[in-house]
Parts: sequence; C-alpha cells; structure tokens
Amino acid sequence: MNFVAAWRSAWKALAANALRSLLTMLGIIIGVAAVITMMAVGRGATDRVQAQMKGLGSNIMLVLNGGINSSGTRLGAQSNQRLTEEDAQAMALEVPEVQVAAPTSRTTGQVVWGNTNWGTTVFGVTNDYLEARDWPLKSGRLFDPSETERAGKVAWLGATVVRELFGDQDPVDQMVRVRGVPVLVVGVLEPKGQNSMGQDQDDVIMIPLSTLRNRIWGGNTASRQKTVGSISVKVREGQSMAVAEERIKELLRQRMKVQPGGDDPFSVRNLTEILQAQEASARIMTLLLSAVAGVSLVVGGIGIMNIMLVSVTERTREIGLRMAVGARGKDILAQFLIEAVTLSLLGGAVGVLLGFGATWAVGQFAGWQVAMSPDAVLLAVGFSALGGGFFGYYPARRASQLLPVAALRYE
Repeated sequence: MNFVAAWRSAWKALAANALRSLLTMLGIIIGVAAVITMMAVGRGATDRVQAQMKGLGSNIMLVLNGGINSSGTRLGAQSNQRLTEEDAQAMALEVPEVQVAAPTSRTTGQVVWGNTNWGTTVFGVTNDYLEARDWPLKSGRLFDPSETERAGKVAWLGATVVRELFGDQDPVDQMVRVRGVPVLVVGVLEPKGQNSMGQDQDDVIMIPLSTLRNRIWGGNTASRQKTVGSISVKVREGQSMAVAEERIKELLRQRMKVQPGGDDPFSVRNLTEILQAQEASARIMTLLLSAVAGVSLVVGGIGIMNIMLVSVTERTREIGLRMAVGARGKDILAQFLIEAVTLSLLGGAVGVLLGFGATWAVGQFAGWQVAMSPDAVLLAVGFSALGGGFFGYYPARRASQLLPVAALRYE
C-alpha cells in the first residue's frame, strides 16, 4: 500500500467517526493554542522590559538623596538634600569608570502655548543628561554654555508635550510659558515611551538646571547651595558597574564627611541591573507558562493513544480481513500511524488559529503587550505532530502484530 492510499484509508476511518475524532483532537487544539498564547504573553513581557532598558540607556546608575540607616529605616530621598552639582563634577573627574555624571532636579508645572496648556514634569538638566540617558534630540539644538550657566530661558520638549500643545506643528523656535516664565523651545526630544513603572517618559519639559533654580524656584536656599535631586551616572562601556558603584559611594562619603559606620545620606541604584533582573524573571515566567501549557499537549497525546487503542479493538475483524487478502504488517502499521498523525496535525492547525485569536484577545482586551513568535507556532505544531506519531505508535504496532486467523474470529 502506498502512502496516498494509506492516507485515504486513514481519512475515511476518521471521517466515519467524526465526533469521536473531534473530541480526540480537542486536547491537542487546547494544548497548541495555550502554548502559542502563553509564549506570546511571555515574549511580550520580555520585549517590554528590553524596550524599557533601551529607553533607559545602557550602564546607568542613579544617585539619590537619602539612604537606608542601620536599623533598616528608609531616610527621605528629598529631605535634607545634600547632593550638589559639585558632587556630579567630582564623580566625572575622580571616578575613572564614569563616562558622564548629570545633576538633575525636577518639579511639576503648567506649560502654556497660546490658548493651550498642559500639566507636565519640569526637569532641570545639563547637556550631559542626554548623554547619560542615551536620549538624543529629534530636532533642534543643545543648550549653549551661556544658557546653562546664566539661567537661559530655553527648553526641550518631550513628544507627549509636543503632541498636546502643538499637535502636528513644529514647536522649535516657539515661545511657551513654564509656570509663568517664558522660554524658547530650542529642541524636541526623541520619543522614549513608558518606563518600568508605567510612567510616560515623554511627558516632560527640560530646561537648564540654573533656570529651574533661579527662575522657576526663585533663587531659594537650594539654588544658593546648588543642591540637586539626583545625579544620573553613565558608566563607560566595558567597565564594572559594581566597581563604579563602590567608588562613587566612597567618594560621596568623603565629600559628605560620613563617619565610619555611619548611615549614608544618599543611595545608589543600579537601574540596568534592576531591569536585567526583570528581563530574567520574564523569561523564566515564559518558560513556566509554556511548560504548564505543554502539559495539555501531553494529555492530548495520551487521548490519541487511548482512542487509537479503542479503534484497533473495534476494527480487529477489518484488520484480519485486510491481512487475509494480502496486507502486510507494515501496511497496517502505516495506516494507524497516519491516522494518529492526521489527528494531531488537524488539531494543531485548529489550535494555531485558536492561539492567534486568543493572543489577539489578550492584547486587545487585557491591554497586555503580546508578541507572536513563528518559533512558538513551529514548536507547538511540531510537538503535536511528533506526539501523534509517538503516542500512536503503540496502538499501530499492536494492530500490525495481530494474527489474521485470530483477528477474523474476534467477536
């Protein structure tokens, strides 16, 4: 018997018991759909973390005011500020692993253009901040040295602020008011998207740090002391983040005159490590979800074995008759194997369609980021086909070893 004839015979046998065949395929359908959906959800989570890492920048650390004391109590990050612009300059000059250290302060305020206003976050920065965050300008220019030193009335706008205030218009060279202070838009930032906390990084306006201190805050004590809210540190490529972190801590302890064994009035966060840990967690979760979904594929394969054994028992006389008229054992083996693999492939095909639909529904209605992977589809379908052959082999082998005389006598 050739392959085509065996396949036709197998198809007729399956069609003769259509409902039973459908119920048998159900385990495979659910298993394939579950694997595809779970892997798409896990892949989407991994892609989201990777996008956040790219948006954050590489080799980034954040130095904040406040720390954790010896009793484990968190000291206020914004109380008793002691980080200054001079601390940032010292990091860049005295810590060889540091590529750039950018002092930053922030507040909130209304930005007004014409009759339109928008509440956003106002950052006081230097040009180094863009390098530290790997955040280029989409258009416009950097701040001039005179503007950063003398509180120039200039600003960069994030993509969200541009959209809300200007729509499709070009904001460069337009005047806006930040908390009542007129500033000239000299640049537009490249879109960054959301950070790991779900906050919109593009909902921001950046002005020179001196402008924030002297014009927005009005020259208060913090302005006179040149204190800042945080320092963004970019470590040179190939340098150890751990070594850089320890040297930064040692430098700040010396500058702030922290006594041996005393509590640090600052904290250093390795943002790259945090996001890498999140990425690893997302990958592990993907594997776990896929493993759980894969169990249904195994259950579906066991279901195929069970039904094929029932089929062999029901068709014992048919098998004996075919052997009596010349069918060989390998022909019987091939037919039942083809039936099992056909069930698996049909179930896999329907499962792929169901998986596509389930993945779309998760992304559409649950609001999760999903990423369909061709590898997941091939893995699920390939496993279902191999599973059909594996679980169908024993019933097929049993059928091929029946004795024609005994089979014909079977009642």
